[in-house]
Amino acid sequence: MNKKTIIIGVTALVLGGLTILPQTIFAYQGNPAVQGPNYSEERHTIMTQAFENNDYNKWKEQMQGKGRVVEVINESNFSRFAEAHKLAEEGKTDEANKIRQELGLGLGGRGNGSNQRHR
Repeated sequence: MNKKTIIIGVTALVLGGLTILPQTIFAYQGNPAVQGPNYSEERHTIMTQAFENNDYNKWKEQMQGKGRVVEVINESNFSRFAEAHKLAEEGKTDEANKIRQELGLGLGGRGNGSNQRHR
């Protein structure tokens, strides 16, 4: 193999990885049907109870300071965040996304106000 072919192959792999990786990482965000990287049955049960009981401290404990969401969601706006979670669970994604944007959470974690997921 010549040097040019190797460089083109490596470049293609890197570009392909940069295209696929963000989609894989953020696929679970904003979609309650997709399990996030920190998913476990126990954690899911605790998080569900935290949302249902509007228990900010229990939610925060489970989040362990991970993600931008813990920088945005606080005790005073958690009930609104829990409402967005409930709407998403009901399949009302437009309404849930509207609340997430209102709270300053972007969907997909890209910082553009279009995607984010708490799990």
